[in-house]
Order: sequence, then structure tokens, then C-alpha cells
Amino acid sequence: MRRTAQAPATAPAFEERSERDTLRTEFTFELPRGYVDESGTVHRTGVMRLATARDELVPLRDDRVRENSAYLSVVLISRVVTRIGTLDDIHPGIIEDLFASDLAFLQDFYRRINAEGHTRAAVTCPSCQEEFAVDLAGGRLGES
Repeated sequence: MRRTAQAPATAPAFEERSERDTLRTEFTFELPRGYVDESGTVHRTGVMRLATARDELVPLRDDRVRENSAYLSVVLISRVVTRIGTLDDIHPGIIEDLFASDLAFLQDFYRRINAEGHTRAAVTCPSCQEEFAVDLAGGRLGES
């Protein structure tokens, strides 16, 4: 008895790709306190894009980073944040002027989207001890 090879299944057309196949490269966030510009306006919402290898390598050549390794996160965050409020020219000087809690938030947000691939964080209710996930890209906790 002769066996015939099955014809290979045809790949779905490009237009038929599902949302799962689409790579999300930008993530919105809301800073806990917000960046205060020279006129006193507070900017809270922003956008961070996924980092490239270049984003992580270029800061290592920066003299400020060579002198103070803690400055690495300032330069790195300034490369991947594309907007804070109405500001779209994000540079290390803006990141330097953030409140420490906002910088810590952005560092954690960077780690989540680049290492873990999502913006969710596991939390535990202090009252009932129930565990659940919150999306850090959404609004501030307690707000709808």
C-alpha cells in the first residue's frame, strides 16, 4: 500500500492575524505624583515604549553614567519615555526633576514591560488579605 504525503497546511493570510500576534510596543502610564514643569503645570499621564538593545547600551558610554552608575536609570528612562503630559521632548533633565516616587514607578514600569512583558502587578488587600492583580498602566489606584 502506497502512502502519499499530505499537502502542507497553508498559512493564514496576513490580514487574518489575531491580536495575540500583534506586538504591543507602547504602554501608557500615570505617575503617582506627576512632573511639575516650569510654569507649575502637573503632567501625570505618559507613554513608555519597549526598550531596544541600543537603549540599554548607549547610556553605558555616557560620561554621567561612567562617573555615577546610579545615573544609568535616568538616561535609560529618558530614552524610552516618549511623552509625559503634553511634553514630548523627554531628556535626562526632565527625568532628573521627577519626584523620587515617580522615578521609582517608571523604573518598575520599565522592568515590567521589558522583562515580564506586561504591566500587571500582584497585590494583597491589607484588610482581607485577598490577592489580586492590578494594571499599572491604568489610572491611579482607587480611581475609576
